[in-house]
Amino acid sequence: MFEFRWQAPRRKTPITAKSSDAQLFDRHSGGENVVLVQLVIDDGGPDLDAREFEELVISAGGRPVALVTGRRKVPAARFFVGSGKLEEIKAVKEAEGADLVVFNHPLSPSQERNLEAALECRVIARTGLILDIFAQRARTHEGKLQVELAQLQHMSTRLVRGWTHLERQKGGIGLRGPGETQLETDRRLLRARIRAIESRLDKVKAQRAQSRRARKRAELPLVSIVGYTNAGKSTLFNRYAAADVYAADQLFATLDPTLRRVEIPHLGDVVLADTVGFISDLPHALIDAFKATLEETLNADLLLHVVDAAAEQREHWMSEVDLVLSEIGAGHLPTLVVYNKVDLLEQQARVVRDASGLPVAVYLSARDGDGLELLEEALRERLQEDVFEGDVEVTPSEGRLRAALFDLGAVLEESFTTSGNSVLSVRLPQKAWDRLQHRH
Repeated sequence: MFEFRWQAPRRKTPITAKSSDAQLFDRHSGGENVVLVQLVIDDGGPDLDAREFEELVISAGGRPVALVTGRRKVPAARFFVGSGKLEEIKAVKEAEGADLVVFNHPLSPSQERNLEAALECRVIARTGLILDIFAQRARTHEGKLQVELAQLQHMSTRLVRGWTHLERQKGGIGLRGPGETQLETDRRLLRARIRAIESRLDKVKAQRAQSRRARKRAELPLVSIVGYTNAGKSTLFNRYAAADVYAADQLFATLDPTLRRVEIPHLGDVVLADTVGFISDLPHALIDAFKATLEETLNADLLLHVVDAAAEQREHWMSEVDLVLSEIGAGHLPTLVVYNKVDLLEQQARVVRDASGLPVAVYLSARDGDGLELLEEALRERLQEDVFEGDVEVTPSEGRLRAALFDLGAVLEESFTTSGNSVLSVRLPQKAWDRLQHRH
């Protein structure tokens, strides 16, 4: 059975490929009509959302024209689907004039080749689809490197597609050794490119580590925003940090991490980090490639887990985010859940506390700004443990201590005594205060 899902793409930018990438990357060349294929696998595979699958294709610039569904106990070794379902897909593809067939499942390189030969069109799997979206959304140099690394790792097992003419040996003066095939040469060049990108990303990692050390010296807490893609993370970030991060109603609108220093009244400055969204069955190649970015999550003092409160699948999406956090080693970090989009539910913003009175969840609307003051209150309560607050009298000879307190943003008010001493009303983490006393 199949059903039609006519819908114009939300992006005018089609799935494209640079000419220099044409021989390496699994990229398409135009805004295609796409046939979607999703099966229910009885062997315990993940439950997949057909609507999310369609949104992924639209986000990549495709035009979904039909969804083919089915059920199997286990995937078929040769085509993933059975022979009858394969004929059905081919009939739908020809009837709709589709240029591309996308499977919402992982496919082996041989399955992709066999499907392309049988269907006589391009075939990609879920991983290739997400990689294509990431390639479109990467804006910074680091993001582009990470996407290219993930693409190369994914394509390293798929170079044989369309390269049958390269099986013959092809030597060349100064190019390759005698007896080396073109395919072997490209694999060697690909491995060299992967090593080069990994080396450059190691430098990015070192730079991030240096920035984190500077933040720790200043005792600035790091709050990392995480959540399922399209939950409203960037909208919340922009609203709270007065930033201009790209935010849109589409999957993976944000790919590159952004950090901003924001001030929370009666607490001080904190660093707020906006991160890439998670998704069900996130390809491990992406997790590996984005380790430098995800380290901002690993080193957070508090995670803000943003949830689309109006989504029917919100519980499932929350569990998927928790699963990814566990995979990257961040499952143990303290978390404050932010239920966003309460305006769609016609509910009021509120704070949920545990038995001890500690805030564990905040309901708000990042779009309207309703409930942001409650989030601020919850952040203050979650981050203000072991805080020193009081008046400090500083003599003129202790000018360095006074300057350090101002640099930390810890001074709430300043007054002066008749003797010329400065009286500072301060609030800062106890560890920072102890360190300042030791130094000064």
